[in-house]
Amino acid sequence: MDLGIVGIARSGKSSLFNAVTRGQAQVGAYSSQQEPNVGMARVPDARVDALARVFKPKKVTYAEIRWVDYPVAGFGQEGPGARFLAEIAGLDALVHVVRAFEDEAVPHPDVTIDPHRDLESLDLELTFADLGLIERRLARIESEMRSIKAAERGRLEQDRALLQRLQADLEAGHAVRTVALTEVEERLLTAYQFVTRLPVLVIINIGEDDLPRAAEIEAAFAERHGGPGVAFAALCAKVEAELATMDEAEAVEFRRDLGLPPESPLDRAIQAAYALLGLQSFLTAGEDECRAWTVRRGASAPEAAGKIHSDLERGFIRAEVTSWQELAEAGSNAELKRRGKLRTEGKTYLVQDGDVINILFNV
Repeated sequence: MDLGIVGIARSGKSSLFNAVTRGQAQVGAYSSQQEPNVGMARVPDARVDALARVFKPKKVTYAEIRWVDYPVAGFGQEGPGARFLAEIAGLDALVHVVRAFEDEAVPHPDVTIDPHRDLESLDLELTFADLGLIERRLARIESEMRSIKAAERGRLEQDRALLQRLQADLEAGHAVRTVALTEVEERLLTAYQFVTRLPVLVIINIGEDDLPRAAEIEAAFAERHGGPGVAFAALCAKVEAELATMDEAEAVEFRRDLGLPPESPLDRAIQAAYALLGLQSFLTAGEDECRAWTVRRGASAPEAAGKIHSDLERGFIRAEVTSWQELAEAGSNAELKRRGKLRTEGKTYLVQDGDVINILFNV
């Protein structure tokens, strides 16, 4: 999964990046000449941890997310972020950080804190970027149609009709991700890199004093800005970045001292990203390795097998399936079978989040 972090200067983008990747990216406004910060981060998964306690494997592997922290917020055709647009459009989702905290240590008298304004402002920039793309493509279509016969214009006419429809929706304030499309239109849309088609996880970057009100703040943003393909999470990126430098025991103690729950809000934000993208995890477990694999919701058993190796999908015979809870409670595969908790599933089985799967195959 590839997630791109965007937001205005001093919103806390780089603090969030450091928190999720345990990185050391420079914090603060940085120039348009700099490249994005890129880092990998594992997805915390208590289910993998539970199975690792059972099998004590040689290797434990978590799902991973690639995080990209973009250094600029201006994404207009002539703005400093224009060169990043194609890359951003190829991501799986955007993580939009909005500032909702005061920083008395580093005051900026000319900066007013208004997260709702900032969210709407960047949404508008991304909308303009998509409208610019449409306008340029429509101009090329008109030019191409003048040079070919009427009988050969079918695909171009389909493209033009779709783009004109999307143009009207964008001008009315509707992101591409909210527009209902037919299967044919979905296929046509794959040729275009629309940034407003991406799901968006909005991170409301709050101050420490507002941490007890995080749920209330999320609800207020969801009521005002909610819609298809958008989720919200409130957290203090500065605190989470500090916690990322500690070991697990120290972090738990620090959270306790701050009166916070032991679970990181980053974990909840990652879960929200999975939900936005329609993803889930299944698990494999044994003495060699305990591992989480990411698949789309509704994936079949052969599709899951293909995530492990293409040979497993090609030669799929059946899958042995149980839930991670049942395996963890049984304490071994032998005891799991004795309890009758190991099911045999065929090619039509739809994988469930948290399934532990063993693939039987023959190539």
